[in-house]
Amino acid sequence: MRTRNATAAAMRARSRMLAGSLAVLAMLTAAACRQDMHDQPKYIALRPSDFFADGRSARPITAGTVARGYLNDDAALYTGKAADGAFLNTFPFPVTKQVLVRGQQRYNIYCAPCHDRTGSGLGMIVRRGFRRPPSYHIDRLRQVPNGYLFDVISSGFGAMPDFSAEIQPADRWAIVGYMRALQLAQKANVEDVPAEARAQFGPGGPR
Repeated sequence: MRTRNATAAAMRARSRMLAGSLAVLAMLTAAACRQDMHDQPKYIALRPSDFFADGRSARPITAGTVARGYLNDDAALYTGKAADGAFLNTFPFPVTKQVLVRGQQRYNIYCAPCHDRTGSGLGMIVRRGFRRPPSYHIDRLRQVPNGYLFDVISSGFGAMPDFSAEIQPADRWAIVGYMRALQLAQKANVEDVPAEARAQFGPGGPR
């Protein structure tokens, strides 16, 4: 009986020792992880560094480096300007029906809330108190180059913010194309419609 009790006591003692060892190991592991998380070998943004001669941890971009997807080597497409800096009055690609449909879609999403769907400048946001933009149909905006309109979309103007982050360059040009279509529609007459398409018009307008 004594032998059996002694064996049981020894087993309990070993169990306690094992549990204690495991607890200590767990604590050490947790402490090591915590130290790694709190003391990482890195620089916080804009912190000074004595490793580099200029004392900055943030390094300047290497000359000639271009991020993937940001080469932007087509000045006409990405700036709307010619080599001399003048605004272009052409488009960097053919303006097809597909381009105009795309421009209409993007225009209705990003431009119509202020400019309305006809370009009058009386969008729903304006009707609720926002500053009214000029109508596209005034002579000044009918006569500006296409590149100027592209630049305004890209860089903003007055109370209008820039949309360079929201709208890709090709879509900005598509919007410019659709804006020109809106301007033409306000001054157009039946003679401006191709002869083969005039049959679609009846006494009450397009069929």
